[in-house]
Amino acid sequence: MSSKRRQGECVNTDDKKKKKKKKKTTCEETADLSSVVGDEQVKSAVREAWSRRTHYNHGDVELDCYPFPHCIIKNFISSETFLENLQRELLELNFHEKSNDLYKFKQSDDLRKRTEPHITGMRSALFGPFRSWLGEVLGVELEPTVDISCAKYEYTDVLLCHDDELEGRRVAFILYLVPQWQSSDGGTLDLYTTNSDFQPQSTVKSLVPSWNTLVLFEVSPVSFHQVSEVLSQDKCRLSLSGWFHGPSLERPSRHIEPPIPRSPHLPRDETLLLEWVNPVYLDISYQEQIQEEFEDSSEIQLKDFLKEEKFREVSEALRLAQIQWMRRGPANKRCYEVASLDTLPQCVSACWELLCSEAFFLLLSNFTGLQLHYLCPADDDENKDEEKEQGNGEATRSSTDSAAVAVKSRDSEPSTPKCRGELRRWSHGSYTLLHDGEAAQAEYALDLVLPFGCADWQSEFGGFTCYVANEEDEELLTVYPEDNSLALVYRDKETLKFVKHVNHKSSSDSAGRAFHDFSFVYYE
Repeated sequence: MSSKRRQGECVNTDDKKKKKKKKKTTCEETADLSSVVGDEQVKSAVREAWSRRTHYNHGDVELDCYPFPHCIIKNFISSETFLENLQRELLELNFHEKSNDLYKFKQSDDLRKRTEPHITGMRSALFGPFRSWLGEVLGVELEPTVDISCAKYEYTDVLLCHDDELEGRRVAFILYLVPQWQSSDGGTLDLYTTNSDFQPQSTVKSLVPSWNTLVLFEVSPVSFHQVSEVLSQDKCRLSLSGWFHGPSLERPSRHIEPPIPRSPHLPRDETLLLEWVNPVYLDISYQEQIQEEFEDSSEIQLKDFLKEEKFREVSEALRLAQIQWMRRGPANKRCYEVASLDTLPQCVSACWELLCSEAFFLLLSNFTGLQLHYLCPADDDENKDEEKEQGNGEATRSSTDSAAVAVKSRDSEPSTPKCRGELRRWSHGSYTLLHDGEAAQAEYALDLVLPFGCADWQSEFGGFTCYVANEEDEELLTVYPEDNSLALVYRDKETLKFVKHVNHKSSSDSAGRAFHDFSFVYYE
């Protein structure tokens, strides 16, 4: 299975251009694969087990089909010296911080064209003889496409739940080059079961990284997995990973989640505002200043929004009350806790009513200029008087014209402003992710977040909300949780949001920090 080229042999990579430029050479060290890869009986047995979706274990090779087919090959490279030199070359590369909604880790420069001898040898072995072996095991022709990179996961780095599906990817692989590693160090490869809608349910198997161990699995609609957060503060989870390309497996249509119900405002008058809201925000002239600032930037944070005694009362109730919390998933979209409304203590329920009330809808209209209440002037009000004068001057109108105007009037009738909301709890491991379904259903909306219990919360813990442009990496706005600070953000159809993963630093001193927030979305 190994290359016939001798170790250290230099190969001319530019013969055709040697007359035009100085000869360019690449030194390649041969990566000899484990003897089990060259064993025909093992290959035949793995092929049979894979096709039948049965378990197989022989020496350094194990195939397990639960929760989806994955193969583990220990002692993948036969030479320890080769591996140590490969590790050294990889650690000498430039690594770049990668961070978004789904992950946080460091990734090397592209390995496809690296010329270091051991990186070159490893690449040749994987996408040469091992690709042929794997293609025979799967019974498919894998393409020679080279898709490989190196990743370093250190303290609090993570790769959250996903299925790896992308056009052309057929098999994912990971080769670990780690020190002695235990499950308590984190960084495990966690495999998920799926439900009837092909959505991830729970992790049922965690593979602990091990030196010179290759893990591979077929990319499919059920291949949901994650790299759990690295908890060790002094170890580096170094790995080579990538994909073998080939014909993709058939994928069912994507599951569409039912929308969260929206409700019109509750019939509550301004006495609720007088009871709860800091009086400064009820001053009309100050509301005009807020609206002017909001219209300039489409976002604002109103500090000390609730009266101090009300904020303290709700904070204490959230900390002490026996509220029933439910985990919200699935893990490829979100992971946080939401309160069951019928278990809220009285003061928390009253705060919820405030945010749903008619008086609060009108207050938000005054803050933002949005039409969240019928008393809020519409954008086209200035044109109505002119239209009325023109109408008074008309003696007659044909029946056709009248019908057309009636239809136009009916179509332009304002929709009833509505809202939907949650009371959420954020703690270690909580997050939300961007996903295709959210992008498809994006619409104009006003986001409101009112946090509690985050006085000692630090930005490095995560838990902040990021707004990004759809299909772009550009970060438009970050909203950090701040006690009693009402955050308002107006987003359009091209703006999406996520809450950054809450990492281990939030509980590193055994305090087990958590904070709560009311999260509402208002629609005109």
